[in-house]
Amino acid sequence: MMKATTSLRKKAHSDEKSGNMVGNTTIATLSAQSERRQVGKGPENPVVGIVMGSKSDLPVLKQAAELLRELDVPCEVRIVSAHRTPLRMVEYAQTAASRGIRVVIAGAGGAAHLPGMIASVCPLPVVGVPVKSSQSMDGWDSVLSILQMPAGIPVATVALNGAKNAGILAAQILATSDSTLAERLAAYRNHLRQQVEKDANHLEKQGWQEFSG
Repeated sequence: MMKATTSLRKKAHSDEKSGNMVGNTTIATLSAQSERRQVGKGPENPVVGIVMGSKSDLPVLKQAAELLRELDVPCEVRIVSAHRTPLRMVEYAQTAASRGIRVVIAGAGGAAHLPGMIASVCPLPVVGVPVKSSQSMDGWDSVLSILQMPAGIPVATVALNGAKNAGILAAQILATSDSTLAERLAAYRNHLRQQVEKDANHLEKQGWQEFSG
């Protein structure tokens, strides 16, 4: 993730000179905005809540926070265990909307009930991130615990350890009513496209034997 962010910032310097635009947003603007966010530092008005079952989930869930920071979407990061601190979990879920949270990203491993339990007492969209923990059944226990929700209590489940996509999905949900964020997402996707095209051109010119990425 940090390599992608560094590459985005380098591209920003070039775009400042060339005026490269996506919608009304330059890559330079996107990069400058990303500098203003500090992951997990508790911004004044977070709109995405990121919760996890324990501190061991942070290396995975922070990928969502980093992606949201890159898109200039304020978020908060909390530890809320469904099994060990159930009352804390309920309080968080029931007060999230009134505090301005609009999307919740919830991740857990093993018997990963946190996303589903958050969804059961919270009216907001919940994106679930299955985490492959040290004691998991190769991650399948957490995937199925989050994926197989009963009708009426949905959780939008991403891939195992797929917190980055959870961050993108949360941003896309918010962007349906935020045209500026939609432009930043378009700029982000355009950057991804440019990186793939650059790699493709290098491979074609160098040949697969000499290609180093």
